[in-house]
Amino acid sequence: QCYSQKTKHIQIGVCLIIINNYLSFFFFQVSLCDFPKIRHGILYDEKKNEPFSPVLRGKILYYSCEYNFASPSNSFWTRITCTESGWSPTPKCLRLCFFPFVENGNSTSSGQTHVEGDIVQVVCNQGYSLWNNQSTITCAEEGWSIPPKCISTNPTGKCGPPPPIDNGDITSLLLPVYASLSSVEYQCQKYYLLKGNKTITCRNGKWSEPPTCLYPTGKCGPPPPIDNGDITSLSLLEYEPLSSVEYQCQNYYVLKGKKTITCRNGQWSEPPTCLSACVISEAIMERHNILLRWRQSEKVYIQSGEDIEFECKPRYKKAKGSLPFRTRCINGHINYPTCMLNHNTFIH
Repeated sequence: QCYSQKTKHIQIGVCLIIINNYLSFFFFQVSLCDFPKIRHGILYDEKKNEPFSPVLRGKILYYSCEYNFASPSNSFWTRITCTESGWSPTPKCLRLCFFPFVENGNSTSSGQTHVEGDIVQVVCNQGYSLWNNQSTITCAEEGWSIPPKCISTNPTGKCGPPPPIDNGDITSLLLPVYASLSSVEYQCQKYYLLKGNKTITCRNGKWSEPPTCLYPTGKCGPPPPIDNGDITSLSLLEYEPLSSVEYQCQNYYVLKGKKTITCRNGQWSEPPTCLSACVISEAIMERHNILLRWRQSEKVYIQSGEDIEFECKPRYKKAKGSLPFRTRCINGHINYPTCMLNHNTFIH
């Protein structure tokens, strides 16, 4: 007889055995596991293993968790095995919540790190309470369920601590109470982009809407060209989010700005510019009756931002109202001093 269980399986063979004129059928079954999708986690060699989904019993995989999350074993790479009952242990990433020292209150959990699901008891000083008069805070997937701060129970137009945002932080020291019209500023964590107004204000006991921090999505086309410069790598038709390219300038040109740009939300960050060099020739100096003080070549290239010094030709002196003899090249432009004939050098 053959029995079918209500589990996902593949019937992979039938054995026919003849014993004493009796026929018996044996069916082989193999359990399968769906390819694991782990919230806040990544699989080792995920792209390599995913095409073989579903996974046969006995298959071993490894996963790791994102920053501020951990597996139940707290290992950097956690091993999971496909069994008859599914993945063992169950792959999951739990939020880690650091509990600070409580202003205007205390807790035995201060300075400790808790795991998602933990509940922390807080005792506030007289005249203070947690938000909504709660006495406990829970470590949830998004972090602490409410800010771990004791605020005044009678602020009258004042605000408690500003609301926390995912993947972002407040740039200033948090206070238990904020006066009306007080403002705070948010910034996003690395790689995240701020959407909305980075500054919120306390009005009538409530904070204005805080911004959000979004992970960049959307691919970019080829990086923008720049005058007198180019990227250091081969240009592609398409770039993944957070891809970066680096620019360099041609000889004698000076790069201004960040040499590396990044693809975020389908757009490249601002590319640099290449500042032009200054070319000084004999003809220009002849018109101004000047010479280079330290160089004797016929044509001189001066990079943008570099200083150069002139002097008058023999029997010439600085003209009245002339520009300084020491000057600087600014993006291909340079101011020349002027000399005039010194009549006192002639002998009558």
